[in-house]
Amino acid sequence: MDDPADDHLVVFTPSGHRGHVPDGTTVLDAARKLGVDLDSVCGGRGICGRCQVEPTFGEFAKHGIAATRDHVSPRGPVEVDYRGRRPLSGDLRLGCATEIWGDLVIDVPATSQVHRQVIRKEVDLGDIRLDPVLVLRLVEVPDAEERPANWLADSLAVQWGLAGIEVEGRADEELGKALAAGAETVTVAVRDGSRVVAVWEGLRDRALGVAVDVGSTTIAGHLCDLATGEVQATGGAMNPQIRFGEDLMSRVSYVMMNPGGEAELTSAVRGALNTLLGELCEAAGATREELLELVLVGNPIMHHLFLGYDPTPLGTAPFTLATEEAMDVPATELDLGTHPAARAHVLPCIAGHVGADTAAVILATRPQDQAGVQLVVDVGTNAEIVLSGNGRVLAASSPTGPAFEGAQISSGQRATPGAIERVRIDSATGESRFRVIGSETWSDEPGFDDAVADTGITGICGSGIIEVVAELWLAGLMDSDGVIGGSGTRTSPRIVAEGRTCSYVLHDPGTDEDHQILVTQNDIRAIQLAKSALYAGVRLLMDHLGVDQVDQIGLAGAFGSHIDTVRATVLGLIPDCDPDKVASVGNAAGAGAAMALLSGAARVEIQEVVRRVEKVETALEPSFQHHFVDAMAIPHRTADYPGLSTLIELPPRTDTPTGGGRREQRRRTAEQNRETP
Repeated sequence: MDDPADDHLVVFTPSGHRGHVPDGTTVLDAARKLGVDLDSVCGGRGICGRCQVEPTFGEFAKHGIAATRDHVSPRGPVEVDYRGRRPLSGDLRLGCATEIWGDLVIDVPATSQVHRQVIRKEVDLGDIRLDPVLVLRLVEVPDAEERPANWLADSLAVQWGLAGIEVEGRADEELGKALAAGAETVTVAVRDGSRVVAVWEGLRDRALGVAVDVGSTTIAGHLCDLATGEVQATGGAMNPQIRFGEDLMSRVSYVMMNPGGEAELTSAVRGALNTLLGELCEAAGATREELLELVLVGNPIMHHLFLGYDPTPLGTAPFTLATEEAMDVPATELDLGTHPAARAHVLPCIAGHVGADTAAVILATRPQDQAGVQLVVDVGTNAEIVLSGNGRVLAASSPTGPAFEGAQISSGQRATPGAIERVRIDSATGESRFRVIGSETWSDEPGFDDAVADTGITGICGSGIIEVVAELWLAGLMDSDGVIGGSGTRTSPRIVAEGRTCSYVLHDPGTDEDHQILVTQNDIRAIQLAKSALYAGVRLLMDHLGVDQVDQIGLAGAFGSHIDTVRATVLGLIPDCDPDKVASVGNAAGAGAAMALLSGAARVEIQEVVRRVEKVETALEPSFQHHFVDAMAIPHRTADYPGLSTLIELPPRTDTPTGGGRREQRRRTAEQNRETP
């Protein structure tokens, strides 16, 4: 029997699975024991190379781990002699040959996962008016004896009506080479209507740009033709910074505790960006030389890290930004493989925790141009919130954490094939039915087993977590305080005791090969904390705007685009609203970035809007905590839901006042305060 004293704590990222394993356990065996998605085809013989992982070292305060290089075995003969198709580069190790000798954080790259991340980020540009910041122009070359020194600027003025054009140094060198080769025509790239930044011999008829939303979990990019606005390719990747911390504050803490940590995080995100650019070009049949313009957006910490700024001032009040202005940076300074003249435009940040991605959301959704009170929420590891009405625009961020993305949930996982994404619970029997990613068939329908034969049922992702918690309450199996099997709730064979709490059996395969998928009391608490943070942020903005009702709600982001709006309201994730006025607005951050890529006017517009946005720092607002506590109940401790009640029958509220909602509660509290001597 193994001595527990010899066990080591191991945490796998990005899945978040963790547990103790005996000294000398291989990484592959540890992954199998803890249910980590790590590929292996050769059965651990060190031949296929698919189990490559990257142990990470340093202080990981969140996990309580201090990892050093002697916490893994050194490379042995299997790794030294490995000659597989996938090179074992850098710090990558073969999971089947690497032993765990101490506490460790281990990153499993996407290429080593059997079920890779489904990047659910698409872009809808609507009826965007093209106003390209970079255009290609073909110019005839005069005979040498008729060619004055400034002939190119003169030709652009005569042939294209572009006056006052300057030619940058690199472009002038390219022009000299074209003339030396005897070119009769050249194509020039003119940026901002004022500068020639690149020159090619002959006709060049395509210039491309990429709009990138750098999220804390995923990075999504859209490759566009700058002249036509056509989206040539869309792709995404996991943000490799996850191995330094699932949430943003964990990454800031890593930088604070590890000198030089910011350089590690910057290098990681830039490397992922660069790889994504190559993948987009390959998907579109293009080359990196055609990439001439980029637009980057992200939350403030991502913004600082991909630009190479120190993010630590954003970790403590007053959350000071290094810069809040829009920026133009040569792509080469960001270590990105593009045309040498490519430029990266970065949208402005709004506040210490409200970034360029929120500016992009505003650009795409334009809440300030619509009547009534408009709420837009980009749901992610941090929830960015925009509220407009009465001629004002307010913005804030709430720290929801990674629970909505499957992390910190016992059977949680990211949105990969096999993950449960839809849940319904019968209120009479307590029985569940569900649907998984990769199948349109529900679990109680014929053909379901065949539909999931390839993927299996591997866990539950964020949208499924939202639905199962809401359904447990609607079915009467959980009380409004979030207690499964609490006082006054119904009984069901699917509710099982686990120590002092109960869990709900969402899926029981009935075999030894597969594991049960449970919703535990700790899972419910994680979701309550996340949804309360989001609701409290929204309520805080409503207080600042002086309103008690919103007229329309848009849910943005990859996660927001795939959650059931009714169940989200039942949970209390968002305030009550006419159900017909609650809808997904897609990947608004990506759409806004693409709009800025394709329109110089859009860049000017969003900078003007951002200047008048009222910033609210939730962490500095005393009333945030009060709103947070009230929002822990499901759907809420005091707020009424008349709009939701028109669509779905809600269980009676027995523990809080009815009929007056939040406004009545405030009135009573004020009266009590006046009567108190």
